[in-house]
Amino acid sequence: GPGVSVWSWCFSLVLVFQSGPAPPTVRIVHSGQACNVEEEKYSERVYTIREGETLELQCLVTGHPRPQIRWTKTAGGASDRQGDQAPHNDTLKIQTINRHQGGRYYCKAENGLGSPAIKSIRVDVYYLDDPVITVHQSVGESKEQFYFERTVFLRCVANSNPPVHYTWKRGREGETKILKLKNLRPQDYSDYTCVASVRSVCAIDDKSAHFSLSNRTAPPSIKLLLDDPLVVNPGETVSLVCVASGGDPPPTLMWIRPEGEELPKRSVVNRGTLTIPAVTVDDGGVYSCVASNNVGNSAKKSTTVLVRGLRKGRFWITPDPYHNDDNIQIGREVKISCQVEATPPEELAFGWLKNGRPLRSSERMVITHTDTDVTPGTTNLDIIDLKFTDFGTYTCVASLRNGGSPEISIDVNISSTTVPPELTVPRGRSHLVAQEGDTVDLQCLVSGKPKPIILWSRVEEGGGAAATGHTPMPDGSAQMESYDGVLRISNVTRDMGGTYRCQTSQYNGFNVKPREALIQLVVQFPPTVEPVYTEIRQALGRAFSLTCRLLRAHPARLLRYEWKLGSRLLTVGQFGEQKDDTNYHVRALNREGYGEYTCDITNEAGAGRCTFLVTGKAYAPEFYYDTYGALWQNRPRVYGFKLQWTQMEPNAVDRIVAYRLGIRQVGLTRWWEQEITMDRTIQKGELLTYNLTELVKPESYLVRLTPITHYGEGDTTERIITYSAPVNPHLREFQCGFEDEALCLFSQDKTEEFDWTRHSAATRDTKYTPNTGPSSDHAGSKQGFYMYIETSRPRLEGDKARLLSPTFNMNTKTSSLPGGVAPTYCNVCVHIFGALNVFLRQKGSIVTDTSIWSLSGNQGNRWRQAKVNIHPTAMVLEGVRWVRHRGDIAIDDIAIEEGECKDPPPRVSEPPENT
Repeated sequence: GPGVSVWSWCFSLVLVFQSGPAPPTVRIVHSGQACNVEEEKYSERVYTIREGETLELQCLVTGHPRPQIRWTKTAGGASDRQGDQAPHNDTLKIQTINRHQGGRYYCKAENGLGSPAIKSIRVDVYYLDDPVITVHQSVGESKEQFYFERTVFLRCVANSNPPVHYTWKRGREGETKILKLKNLRPQDYSDYTCVASVRSVCAIDDKSAHFSLSNRTAPPSIKLLLDDPLVVNPGETVSLVCVASGGDPPPTLMWIRPEGEELPKRSVVNRGTLTIPAVTVDDGGVYSCVASNNVGNSAKKSTTVLVRGLRKGRFWITPDPYHNDDNIQIGREVKISCQVEATPPEELAFGWLKNGRPLRSSERMVITHTDTDVTPGTTNLDIIDLKFTDFGTYTCVASLRNGGSPEISIDVNISSTTVPPELTVPRGRSHLVAQEGDTVDLQCLVSGKPKPIILWSRVEEGGGAAATGHTPMPDGSAQMESYDGVLRISNVTRDMGGTYRCQTSQYNGFNVKPREALIQLVVQFPPTVEPVYTEIRQALGRAFSLTCRLLRAHPARLLRYEWKLGSRLLTVGQFGEQKDDTNYHVRALNREGYGEYTCDITNEAGAGRCTFLVTGKAYAPEFYYDTYGALWQNRPRVYGFKLQWTQMEPNAVDRIVAYRLGIRQVGLTRWWEQEITMDRTIQKGELLTYNLTELVKPESYLVRLTPITHYGEGDTTERIITYSAPVNPHLREFQCGFEDEALCLFSQDKTEEFDWTRHSAATRDTKYTPNTGPSSDHAGSKQGFYMYIETSRPRLEGDKARLLSPTFNMNTKTSSLPGGVAPTYCNVCVHIFGALNVFLRQKGSIVTDTSIWSLSGNQGNRWRQAKVNIHPTAMVLEGVRWVRHRGDIAIDDIAIEEGECKDPPPRVSEPPENT
């Protein structure tokens, strides 16, 4: 009913005096089967995989505290840390791996003890692309029959890993990339096939390409059905037509732009025609049509698209160049210049108006234009011997002769008020002080007529009149324009402080030496301090000091500090000239001394705060993950788990008096809690053991451990323990035919070179693994499963695969023998081929494996039965790769029966040459 647990548990506590902390060790293993290929060097740990499959690498670590794991990758000679996406868990999984993801992968484990442990494995991704056949002749120009009586080469290329092997077919065969046909004759005209093969590694099928060589075979040629250059108006639809004028096979046509630039997004390509609707100025440029048919060289022809337009109209006034005077004066010369960028430049036409009426060139009004091949185009109006009657408004009009773009008109007023610019900074505005986050206006006053555009830039620190552009403006550019002389900076930051230069532009005004002025901007900011926040663990009665350090501040004078505990003021003071930190000392911590200490360092701009949380909370315990035989079973459906941990910095705070242990089944919300009393001081590195017993539901459990001192609860640590039945089965009940994927709780020893494989004859791929494994299980069923080891490449002589049995219950109370004497058991298993060793594993302070049985040599292609008397706790079944690759081993139907074996077969060993 409600509140009733479906599982129960009890506990026992054991304190183990041993050094818990240990530096990390690491080993990389893989899930799944590597491709059956020859590796370059086995010691390099090369893992081969087919492109498109899933790569899964697992990093097995030991060490205490539990090491942090990080995967990194190198490709070629450069390190690729994969940015923030680098996984921190023990498994690296790449779905649908591609060739570019091959390379060396590193697993790094560190826990702060000793040096980090690093292991690597090189992942080799195998692939084979479709081959491509290209045709070339040796020398000479093309004739009517392009290849006749010439030496012709048919070249076959396919991207692959490992290297590809080529075979040509046309009544002749050979393993070469290039097929040479000398002095081509009509009898050589035929269909040729190139077969590219990586010899079925990773089960990659061969791929082929075909080419039909005939007297029509020729490289491509093309022509463009359009003008060059092609001049169009904005908004029009442009069609670039490219057609093949020769080539067999018929060539493929494509349009490209220089340097890999993309085609306009609105464009449409249909065979050889490129259509650009509503063309814009940005669409102008060079377009190239490329034709290819894999015969000879590609054909390429280009055209230029010019989109009519006028841009960037500017003007400037130049006073009499023969006198050293920037002002316009009666009786002297004055020149008005007008400049416009035009496309195409040869269509640019200029006209001049005075007070709205057309103006023609004369002896006193001289109009000149630059050559049409010079861009941008410029026109000049020279007024010789300026008179009062020449004062007025002069208009420069730029247009394109063939239309397609609106005219540009620029008005320039020449009068007695037309004077060169002067630039000043308002009084009191040449040195500005602002605080971070403010909005500040830098202002330069410009006088003169016409008023020019003001250019703002920054001056390098210490550079005086150094060149601008090296220090970026607030918007990131080298220079900013202002029409009213004001530069507004919003949300100013400390790195925006410095010297700013304003100067007149030499366009849209007088063509005179630029006027300039400097403004100094000082940005004040509150002190930057460290630590911003830190936690300090202390026991009662101890002395300690708190230090708040000043990193930077502006202004850095008249700095004050203020220490508080909560809201209670502790001390205040002022920084000396050379001092950059302040300290607060506690001679003996009492209960009232726990809490949050703050130190505020202030200047005119504000305050920076250091915060120290002084607490008596104990640090978190650190679970020990490398416990051997942590899981066991005392009786059917009742399990136990050995939970081990060390205490982080146990002497930093008051003595830990207890732990609160919580446990709940994953997926449920109800916690069960138990308090574990500690009656003595825990030493640093001491490994604590607590047995969870009476776990009656095999599932995943979340375990939570919290240390308790007189101050209260400390930091909590959690871990998940997972197991599944059967665990440590009763010997009289044990029999395993490997029909279940759980393998009767047998497990792979990941410290050895490779693994055992669960297989059945029905699922065996005889093409991929011929002559591997029995043709049926021990019972004669092709659907039945067994375990075997594959000893073909890349396995080497002496490589081992180990299968670990569960730990068996040796409870003598259940023995049928008088006095509870431990009975003898008979272990039965069967195998074929190869070398098999059986060890008895005993648990203790160290793990020992004792050899109890072995068999090697060729036992024939049939199942054999083996029996051995044991007193087991656990067994190790070890398969060894012998001298030759035919050292496969299979096992099935492992049973443990009470009583001595009857007629156990003898051990057999044969010399290696018979295997």
